[in-house]
Amino acid sequence: MTLRALEVSWTRSGRLVLDGVTLDPKPGSTVGLLGPNGSGKSSLLRLLAGLDRPDAGRVLLDDDELHGIRRRQVARRIALVGQHADTDLDLTVLDVVRLGRIPHRGVFGGDPAADQAAIDHALEAAGLTQRAAQRWHTLSGGERQRALIASALAQEPRELLLDEPTNHLDIAHQLEILTLVRELPVTAILALHDLNLAAMFCDVLVVLNQGQVVATGSPAEVLTEQLIAEVYHVRCTVEATGEGNTSVRFLRG
Repeated sequence: MTLRALEVSWTRSGRLVLDGVTLDPKPGSTVGLLGPNGSGKSSLLRLLAGLDRPDAGRVLLDDDELHGIRRRQVARRIALVGQHADTDLDLTVLDVVRLGRIPHRGVFGGDPAADQAAIDHALEAAGLTQRAAQRWHTLSGGERQRALIASALAQEPRELLLDEPTNHLDIAHQLEILTLVRELPVTAILALHDLNLAAMFCDVLVVLNQGQVVATGSPAEVLTEQLIAEVYHVRCTVEATGEGNTSVRFLRG
């Protein structure tokens, strides 16, 4: 079992942003949340992270109600990497990654050996071991994103939530970040805009539109010309590229 949302609905500022959404990922899978701006992707991630409570429906971690679990325990299982993160503090990469160990520290502190092992592993997984002493403000966009993911990995989560992890990155860094996420031994749920990247790296795609799930399945099952036209209001061609993947090419006009 893993993190699930069952028929969740949520109203924010008087607007219904999620309407009966169910998400039930297979443990260890990579799930892509797709949909136009305002479709509910970020809102769903907030509910899954326990930052907000649904008005209706249930969010379960294994078989337990998420909001019935202590926040520290949730943070040891679920890590969220949001869209925007910056700081004016003079932090190093190591400082940022260390923040991920906070949920594992009790009243009398944590286990220094376990903390160091988790931090070292997170830095290595994110390819940042040699940059541990580098200052945050000197990092490129891709390096900052990797540092945030490393901080999340230091939490030692089993579920990793990422909101637009490739936003504002060049193509090389987009591929680098998604390759890293794909290879992690976690259940990963990612909100993405790029349909082709979603098809390349995700096992399952969930398409949201106006707060409702309109399609769920493999990239080949979900990314059809008809669905893309209905949800995104654009014309495209979709071609099979093997191994159940597809390639989307958008058309002018």
